[in-house]
Amino acid sequence: MLTAAIFIPILAAALLALLPRSRGLGASPRALAVAATIVAVVPLVLVAAAWLRFDGASGFQQVETVPWIPTLGISYRVGVDGLSLPLAAMTALVFTVAVAYPVDLRGRPVPYYALILFLEGASVGVFLALDLFLFFVFWDVSLVAMYFLIGAWGHGDAQRSALKFFLYTFAGSLPLLLAILGVYLATDPHTFDMAEIIRQQPLAGGGVYAALVFAGFFAGFAIKTPIVPFHTWLPPAHVDAPGPASAILAGVLLKMGTYGFVRILMSMVPGVWAELSLPLAVLAVVSIVYGALVALAQTNLKRLIAYTSVNHMGYVILGLAVAGAAAPGQEAARALALTGATVEMVAHGLITGGLFLVSGSVLARGGTYDLDSYGGLLGRARSLTWITALLAFASLGLPGLAGFVAEVQIFVGALAVYPALAAVALLGIVITAGLFLRMLGRLFLGALPDRWREFPDLGRREAGLLGVLGALVLLIGVVPGWLLGTIDAFAGPFVGRP
Repeated sequence: MLTAAIFIPILAAALLALLPRSRGLGASPRALAVAATIVAVVPLVLVAAAWLRFDGASGFQQVETVPWIPTLGISYRVGVDGLSLPLAAMTALVFTVAVAYPVDLRGRPVPYYALILFLEGASVGVFLALDLFLFFVFWDVSLVAMYFLIGAWGHGDAQRSALKFFLYTFAGSLPLLLAILGVYLATDPHTFDMAEIIRQQPLAGGGVYAALVFAGFFAGFAIKTPIVPFHTWLPPAHVDAPGPASAILAGVLLKMGTYGFVRILMSMVPGVWAELSLPLAVLAVVSIVYGALVALAQTNLKRLIAYTSVNHMGYVILGLAVAGAAAPGQEAARALALTGATVEMVAHGLITGGLFLVSGSVLARGGTYDLDSYGGLLGRARSLTWITALLAFASLGLPGLAGFVAEVQIFVGALAVYPALAAVALLGIVITAGLFLRMLGRLFLGALPDRWREFPDLGRREAGLLGVLGALVLLIGVVPGWLLGTIDAFAGPFVGRP
């Protein structure tokens, strides 16, 4: 089942890529969009089925294993637990919405849908992989698909932004690979099996070797997340990417970095993580406040949303720093922070993915992201106004929405372990509230300029797809137990909470 969730979209992408050019050019873009959406929803259905089979116990479940390169101890091994299951489900949902969302295909629908389906399979594979080598393969090939999606279907200086994205993230992959090999060489017998590495704890003694491995992993994950000061590739990549690609980049690819922090660094090098938890928490708070302040200064809608991702990934890292801290007697607070950080990954994927799709719809109608060019759209585009407001209020942490569920747990945990840093981080929430209220005012309130007298509202497909994301954001905010229970099955045992 899990293997099918990974490879069905990859096989569909291969079939599209092999489609004869004459037939590909003659195919109806609408028919291709429908077919691609059907393929994209298959992983969502399969992951949902895996969720129904999940029994709520700790440890990896539904493991599928096939020997791959036995001489090196490499296997194709996938499975789920309370951490990977929600992230894989969120990934499949964001991809389904992104594939179905209307976008300017530039007369090249076949390669567009082939790339986005291939990227879906690779992304789901990252969250399901239980072999470090397999994890790295999925991690690296995802860069290629996103590079072409930005470069070929983006706007503005898209090719330069795509190149910067690829070089930055690929540069992070090199120390990541070295760190993976370092862990492999430290195991006895040598293995890439994540479960076995976590059991062995080959780097538990610390020392220079463990610190170097930690540094390699940290470089790769920090760039991907990204956190300050590794974030500079993110704003141009988002601004110049097409809306659906931006939704995937923010909703899914950034979570690969934060997922790697938990699955690999905190699990395999916990001693070094505990020693560095305070500096990591400081770095997280810097990202929170810096991301919010820079977002507040933006007049470009998409760049504003991009910098809020730096801010929100800071919340995730703060939760992870608290969860991995050496704080005896605070196991409950640490588990709460880890649960909150994981919920924040899911919530950010849904909320910010939706906001980037909204920005794509605004560009398609107005031809610009400049906030000063708009105003008064409430009277012309009611659906656009209400869905944008819902997602914006969720992003600033309004109670009753998904962002609040995540952030309140992170801050409760942080107040127990690092109270001073938690107090500073609260400033980020205030700034975030201000910047989103200001954004909503500039887009939808005030007088309607004459040029927007005929500004069209969201179409039924756009409104329906954004409505799915908005409904889930509301569901998590009002009835979060179904999600929290699954995540807590991982978080509690992870921190040693009784």
